[in-house]
Amino acid sequence: MTAVVYKILISTKRFFQSIVHTIQFFLFNISIGKNWKIEGLIFIRNSGLGGITIGNNFSANSGASKNPIGGDTVLRLITKKSGKIVIKENVGISNSTLYSEELILIEDDVLIGGGCCIWDTDFHSLDKNKRGSSLDEGNTQPIIIKKKAFIGAKAIILKSVVIGENSIVAAGSVVTKSIPDNQIWGGNPAKFIRNINE
Repeated sequence: MTAVVYKILISTKRFFQSIVHTIQFFLFNISIGKNWKIEGLIFIRNSGLGGITIGNNFSANSGASKNPIGGDTVLRLITKKSGKIVIKENVGISNSTLYSEELILIEDDVLIGGGCCIWDTDFHSLDKNKRGSSLDEGNTQPIIIKKKAFIGAKAIILKSVVIGENSIVAAGSVVTKSIPDNQIWGGNPAKFIRNINE
């Protein structure tokens, strides 16, 4: 296959994918800004009262052939109950899952690596008598990821966490408490490693 034919096939595939994504945004009532680019698959379930809002210059890079670091093959944006996902300007997310029952706020210029899980809920009750029943509800608290933060691949960000401006979460970390601005954290549970620019 010549390079020209390959480029034509890729361009055609991207064109049809953009049509599919545009239909998804319409069907699930997603507000999205200008100049978005989505490579691969995106799964949307917008059943929360707050909805999903995405700013300008959003980019998503998912799929087995689109993200060479591997992991899941789809970006998931899911709201339930009163959940709300707000993604500001110039945000890039690889094949990760954002699940909100209250609020996930991602500020400008944030990058989120492949296979990350960002959940603002415990999903299930800590009470063994409620777990699995119709009364089974987990605790929910907002997550905020501030400007220019970087979340490494396979990180898990749990409820009530604020990731500080310019801060970095190392790959594979489990973040259970807030991270100040300009710091690098990593591990399970994530702990302070060092200040940035040291």
